Amino acid sequence: MITWEDFEKIEMRVGTVLEVEDFPEARKPSYKMKIDFGEFGIKKSSAQITKLYRKEDLIGKQVIAVTNFPPKQIANFMSECLVLGVILNEKEVVLLQPERTVPNGLRIA
Repeated sequence: MITWEDFEKIEMRVGTVLEVEDFPEARKPSYKMKIDFGEFGIKKSSAQITKLYRKEDLIGKQVIAVTNFPPKQIANFMSECLVLGVILNEKEVVLLQPERTVPNGLRIA
């Protein structure tokens, strides 16, 4: 169990996907993404979402990500946030997203 104070330390924010590229250097099939978090800036992320999402369908989509992790080196790429999703039985990932468009950068509670 974590405390409420532990949960409050996690910054989950809404952002809009700006760019998506293949990431062949990653161990597992992934995309490199640039996501706009409004006043919190544009952050890069590596996401293992290739089974259910095509690159072109992700552009303009809002996603939810943890934005206050330290950067993490993944192959030759620095990931600056963790895009959140539901992991299905076959390891496919369904992205979490707001049910309507909201301003980038808003915090998830």
